[in-house]
Amino acid sequence: MSIFSSAVLGRKYPLGRPASALLSFVVATAVGFIPGPRLDDGAPPAPESTVTQASPKASATSSSAAQAQPPASPQSPRPVARQPVQPPESGRVPLGNDASWPQCSGGLPDDPAFAIIGVNNGRANTTNPCLHQQLDWGEDAAGGTGQPRLALYVNTANPGLRGSWWPVNNEYGGKAVANPYGTCQGKEDAACAYMYGYAKAFDDAYLRTISDPETYLWWLDVETGNSWSGDRTANRADLEGMTDFFHSIGARVGIYSAARQWGQIVGEIGSASSLYSLPSWLAGAHTAADARSMCSAAPLTAGGKVVLTQFVAGGFDYNHSCV
Repeated sequence: MSIFSSAVLGRKYPLGRPASALLSFVVATAVGFIPGPRLDDGAPPAPESTVTQASPKASATSSSAAQAQPPASPQSPRPVARQPVQPPESGRVPLGNDASWPQCSGGLPDDPAFAIIGVNNGRANTTNPCLHQQLDWGEDAAGGTGQPRLALYVNTANPGLRGSWWPVNNEYGGKAVANPYGTCQGKEDAACAYMYGYAKAFDDAYLRTISDPETYLWWLDVETGNSWSGDRTANRADLEGMTDFFHSIGARVGIYSAARQWGQIVGEIGSASSLYSLPSWLAGAHTAADARSMCSAAPLTAGGKVVLTQFVAGGFDYNHSCV
């Protein structure tokens, strides 16, 4: 999860582009620790080519799932090294950290209050190559806040036909899916976007070797660093598909984004949407004090609540619990 301003990236992106240009915007995230959740709510950089990988044809059995989705890397990642890190001051509130593939070869802060681990390798169709080493690190989180000691986040996207896989019906994971947008017939519409999101959540839960996926809080990383349609209704359907799948297995769901980027990708959410009451994890703070003050910011959805805010210090992502 990492969105940087055009000023940081040294690029320009036209804010007043025509609707036809919105059909597919893809933004590179190519600075520093990316795309572990870090997002500054600046203007997105210029669009680049879509980067997607084939989605496996999921089955109801774990053996076929393992065959459908090979490991992201044929090599075993290096173990995560511990290193003492002095956390920034955040008043009396202990801080958490998030980490993903960019931190695979480096150290991580000792004794976070809570940890949030990225399941993917930067794109929705991939697996973090050091996922289990980082899960082991997160298991040692100290606790003591209103957050789960260990949570997960996943990359999200809605590439449409520009991706290398796109659904053609309402079946996935060996069963028919109840689709509130109707029947997917392989088109770039809300019905197929819903199925794409459902499929990616299924993959994250069952093909990424996550044990007991129903026990976690899953954060949806929504940022312009991945591929999205210019149709915000379709993008909303995509995220609803992910949310509905996670809810179907009993897991909790939240949204990570910044107000400007969320508005660009999804827009306002009505009360009938399964996204409406999800908690918000807001990015964009520059200091611990900024992160504390952002707890009073508006949530990403009108029915939600800001429960986490994020800032960067000393090369690491820190998170302030608002609860």
